Amino acid sequence: MGPVSAGANQSAHGQHELIGNLHHTYLKSIGQVIQCTIERRGRCPGRKPSSQETGLQQQRQKNRHTLNATELNNTRRAEVPMIFFNRVPKVGSQTFMELLRRLAVRNEYNFHRDAVQRLEVIRLSYERQQDLAEMVMNLPVPSVYVKHVCYTNFTRFGLPMPIYVNMVRDPVERIISWYYYVRAPWYYVERKQAFPDLPLPDPRWLKKDFETCVLQGDPECTYTQNVVHEGIGDHRRQTLFFCGHDEACLPFNSPGALERAKYAVESQYAVVGVLEDLNTTLAVLEQYVPRFFTGASSIYFNEVNVLRKINKNNFKPPVSEEIKELVRRNFTKEIEFYQFCKQRLYKQYLATQLPPH
Repeated sequence: MGPVSAGANQSAHGQHELIGNLHHTYLKSIGQVIQCTIERRGRCPGRKPSSQETGLQQQRQKNRHTLNATELNNTRRAEVPMIFFNRVPKVGSQTFMELLRRLAVRNEYNFHRDAVQRLEVIRLSYERQQDLAEMVMNLPVPSVYVKHVCYTNFTRFGLPMPIYVNMVRDPVERIISWYYYVRAPWYYVERKQAFPDLPLPDPRWLKKDFETCVLQGDPECTYTQNVVHEGIGDHRRQTLFFCGHDEACLPFNSPGALERAKYAVESQYAVVGVLEDLNTTLAVLEQYVPRFFTGASSIYFNEVNVLRKINKNNFKPPVSEEIKELVRRNFTKEIEFYQFCKQRLYKQYLATQLPPH
């Protein structure tokens, strides 16, 4: 990630130029720049959307053209001052979590996170989803609760809707980051300290580099379309954290999981930030969720040298663009979801810059 600077310091000319660029990106996202997108897939060669996908598309299209900040802000739909941050791994969520912890002092709310798990289970049974939702709603308000888990619908259990927030990252960069994260020496030192009986992995596995893994067709680096891979620590599906706990969310890079994830983002999440654009992310959070995020930009940029080092992996070697492009071919739906979240974030930001109607 390149250096970032506070958006508040931009000149008026630079601000207008930025808004213009964001608006162009938004026009692309709604199809005014012609491309074969999910909304036009019925006329694209090779595939027609299912009836369920069509229904989700129609529901999303009702709000696709709005640039009204109120309509774009799901915070107004929340029924309790409680943030549920079901963090995606390797999207800067550790840094984001530390920012939330520091903001808790400034903005006077309670900060909670789940305990370190021996085995991180992100898909829960119906009963465990209910237990989680009830536990969160028993916390004092206002509060933030942080956990690696799929999107969980609180209202299905007769509980009030919290404020959902999350972060995303370029899917290929994220999967590379995860690959080397679980091979970092300090990762296993921390795991052994927490769980002394855990066996150490095979040294050959630890030394295997990502490029070799891809080129040799290793199962760990073979991203086959629609395959359901429930391997421990398999985090190739960023969409899974937004799609939910249903089995329909499991097939990798599937159109159905993509549509469910998009619908959840648009109808449930107050803000889904983007790691590669923290300036816009923080600006939108401060505007759309001010009770919790007022002062976020100031704290982040004043303490940027500390926050950016959190969970940084200095053992990650560079990966060639050729290998990245090879992997991208199998991440089409995951990339589409990432772009969708990015475009929605820009749309939310643009809405705050326009004069009120």
